Amino acid sequence: MTVASARIYTVVSRWTRFSFQRASSHSGCGRVPGPPEFPKFFSVDHRTPGNKRGSMQTRMRNLRTGAIIDYRFRAEEFVDRAILDEVEFEYLYNEGDDFHFMNTKNYEQMQMSREELGETVYYLIPSTIVKVEFFEEKAIGVDLPDTMDMKVIQTEPTLQKATASAVMKPATLETGLVVQVPPFVNEGDRIKVDTSEARYVQRVE
Repeated sequence: MTVASARIYTVVSRWTRFSFQRASSHSGCGRVPGPPEFPKFFSVDHRTPGNKRGSMQTRMRNLRTGAIIDYRFRAEEFVDRAILDEVEFEYLYNEGDDFHFMNTKNYEQMQMSREELGETVYYLIPSTIVKVEFFEEKAIGVDLPDTMDMKVIQTEPTLQKATASAVMKPATLETGLVVQVPPFVNEGDRIKVDTSEARYVQRVE
């Protein structure tokens, strides 16, 4: 995702009624002008180094692709407001590159493509409840739970006397997602994963 303009539009959920203001220390969502791109702000840090102009260091995730980007906004850049609607859906199944969801209130079904969902497909397990984000009545992405429990299907065998402080190793999860895990994690274990950073949190008992 490329931020090419000084004008960023916040995306304010009607459910959370959250706003992201210029020179604010809060997190929120935004829309980059041009082709619709919707970054969600995970962290915002107001920095004023010495006598230089202040800036806003941000970390964002593209709601369409799931890509993470760090970007610094200059002091003269500013934020406008836009609106997203969030609707609760249950993920059902996929047929190739098409992923099917069901509205938990009216049971209507819809589908989104792998291209539309981006890296969020690696967290879609049947029966998972998610919030589908709509902009101007069009589904643009999925808001995942903060963490998810997932099964390890492939990793190197546990090393003897392995500890949490030892070197991490790669593990492939049930959806194909690969994360770094401690050496004591085995195939068949269930682990908790931070969905914002694809990061191991803990082993689930």
